[in-house]
Amino acid sequence: MVNDCELLIIFINNPTMKILDRVPSWLKNKYVITAIGFAVWILFLDDRDFITTHFKQRGELNKLEQSRKYYEGQIANTKKELNQLKSNPATIEKYAREKYLMKRDNEDVFLVNDK
Repeated sequence: MVNDCELLIIFINNPTMKILDRVPSWLKNKYVITAIGFAVWILFLDDRDFITTHFKQRGELNKLEQSRKYYEGQIANTKKELNQLKSNPATIEKYAREKYLMKRDNEDVFLVNDK
């Protein structure tokens, strides 16, 4: 059987007690522990945490920049086509035939669908 004196010596020599003695007293405060836990939760564990939200937004920004480049290229092509339509009557005729299926008098148009 262990007496009280031996229990006290075992308790004092316990390695976890030595570690707790080295921790500053302000870190043992329940409010500091709660604040640290809250910060860890917000930064890493929450659904909308800081880390994953940052990477999701970065990926979305990259996609939006790619689509912006695509649409800027489409606008440039459309402007070039518009300038050609304004300046060349042959281009107007070609555009009307291809886009609106217009035809000349005494001319037949046959449509062939590829599937």
